[in-house]
Amino acid sequence: MKTLTKMFTLCCLSICLGTFLLADEIDQTKQAFQDKKAEIKASKEAFQLQKNVIQEQIEIVSEYKILGWKIAATSKDGQNHIGVSGPLAGRIFKDKAKFPNSNLILGNNQMAVAEPEFAFKIGTEIKPNNSYYKVKEVMELVETLHLAIELPDSRFNNFSSVGELSLIADNACADQFVFSKPVDMDWKDIDFSNHKVSISNSKFAHQGIGSNVLGDPKIALTWLVNELSQNNILLEKDMIVSTGTCSKPIPVVTGDIVTANFGELGEISLNLK
Repeated sequence: MKTLTKMFTLCCLSICLGTFLLADEIDQTKQAFQDKKAEIKASKEAFQLQKNVIQEQIEIVSEYKILGWKIAATSKDGQNHIGVSGPLAGRIFKDKAKFPNSNLILGNNQMAVAEPEFAFKIGTEIKPNNSYYKVKEVMELVETLHLAIELPDSRFNNFSSVGELSLIADNACADQFVFSKPVDMDWKDIDFSNHKVSISNSKFAHQGIGSNVLGDPKIALTWLVNELSQNNILLEKDMIVSTGTCSKPIPVVTGDIVTANFGELGEISLNLK
């Protein structure tokens, strides 16, 4: 009888202990969920602030039109450069996009670097979706491939320490771009993750590879599509998405000629005045 009593007592203790442990796990899960909700809410608020700031600019200066989107910090080097832990999305203005060999004014650019990037032009609008888009279905909506050089900039002097949400609201450091004409060779089956890229001026030469861009520029593009979708933003037809730097950003100064080489896909240059 005593043995049965002990066994019953142990069972009760086990059940109680299990209940306490389960309750603790539930509390932890609830807290993690609340933290994630707060993170998502903060990200959406930063996106909305970015949108509001840009809309004000469009109202003030009528020629400001949106050409597309850029992705910042798709590589570890890029993330380290601006002090963030993951990619950020920003808008590209039409008046900030130039043709190869154009003269660009560096001026008081806080960042003073250039980055070689792959860019894709969207052939069909991509609407917000309740489920995540996959790489294959996103790439089926791409019309053309372009080579690009980005000159990012920030309103913040201390851009490397202000944090992700501030940089999202700062349009993800988007500023000037050079885009090539559509690549005229068949690029659909290219292994972008292993495609080598370089960027250079008279003092520096950096080597890079497509895998630096979230593993593959196609993956980066898909990330952008889903990021916009989760924030209920339409990616319009004919918009260009620049997917992020393939190499460590190269320091630049006024007077530089900057060249990005994409191997068999071609090369593009810009002049800093």
